[in-house]
Amino acid sequence: MPIHKFAVTDAVFERSPGQDVDIFAGNLLDQRDGGPVTIGFGRYGPDQILEETMAVHDTMVILEGKITVSDGRKTVTAGPGEIIAMQKGDRVTIRSHENGAVTAYVTYPHWQQPEA
Repeated sequence: MPIHKFAVTDAVFERSPGQDVDIFAGNLLDQRDGGPVTIGFGRYGPDQILEETMAVHDTMVILEGKITVSDGRKTVTAGPGEIIAMQKGDRVTIRSHENGAVTAYVTYPHWQQPEA
């Protein structure tokens, strides 16, 4: 696999299936490229809340804004330059704050199913 460089402007953002909140993901490298992980950017509108059982291991690097994640036992808030790691099977609540957020993410395995 060749070396890649990505910017937020390279991402085509879309909602995850079944979601209606103002949270979007833009994969830049995924199963279509033959690698074991998905890499992309996330965009969160202001004051959005998503409750999710993690289907994959997900590592988010916060680039702009703040994200708070709670698993019912622990709550963490991260801002620019900080990382939040969630494990497959975790039941989490992800919340953006008043200015929204932009993240970079890496998931293992791929979070999105291949198109038929």
